[in-house]
Amino acid sequence: MSSATTGPDRPSAAAEVAAALHDGKRHLLLAASGSVATIKLPLIAAAFSRVPNLSIRIILTPSAAQFLQGQAAEQPAVDSAALRGLPNVDAIYVGEADEWNPPWTRGAPILHIELRRWADLLVVAPLSANLLAKIANGLCDTLLTSVIRAWETDPALGKRILVAPSMNTAMWNHPLTARQLATLRDTWGVKPPKVATTDEDGERDAEEAEPTGWYEVLLPQSKGLACGDVGQGAMADWRDIVLVIRDRLSLSAEYFAEVS
Repeated sequence: MSSATTGPDRPSAAAEVAAALHDGKRHLLLAASGSVATIKLPLIAAAFSRVPNLSIRIILTPSAAQFLQGQAAEQPAVDSAALRGLPNVDAIYVGEADEWNPPWTRGAPILHIELRRWADLLVVAPLSANLLAKIANGLCDTLLTSVIRAWETDPALGKRILVAPSMNTAMWNHPLTARQLATLRDTWGVKPPKVATTDEDGERDAEEAEPTGWYEVLLPQSKGLACGDVGQGAMADWRDIVLVIRDRLSLSAEYFAEVS
């Protein structure tokens, strides 16, 4: 399941993204990895349907796509009007097909690089335990992890990655999760800039006011999980995720009355 059918008269997925780089819109790259909370992704995307001058592109890992096969109303098929047909959703990429179709030739654009350039904000909701481990250890073996590994990490650029972990309570409580999450939050996480100070000679220390990091983590909530366990690990409420995205992209609150 790819975002587009390529052919002699249709540009590659990478070329389409490159052509949209300067379209005058805000660009939201929305991704989901293998967690049951993927069923909330259509709600997140739909919440932005009324926003003008916004373009959304969605990346689904193969395991995430398994939760969107039309099993129920809350699990619309990827190619259905309930997801691909949503206003502002311009493309959906499932797995790696669009990365390699058509086969790459010298001088051709590369999808994960073009998506990184295109995106103003990357949101991974849900972030599975598997994807968390890959990110923290620098793996880049899929379209999504390649986008993340190629991300522009200079805080001055203001290009953030927002992640919302979702996993079983036992996975969440595992010591590896704490270690890997600390990499995102403490080592690479966005930290409030320090207030610039002025010394006795009237010189301001501008360096202290520079922002740091590019990751934001929305911690999971404690509730009954799909597996039957009760505890922390459920993805943050999708409405809260929507509102954070709204704020990070500086979108008008008037379009989110039903969410607020």
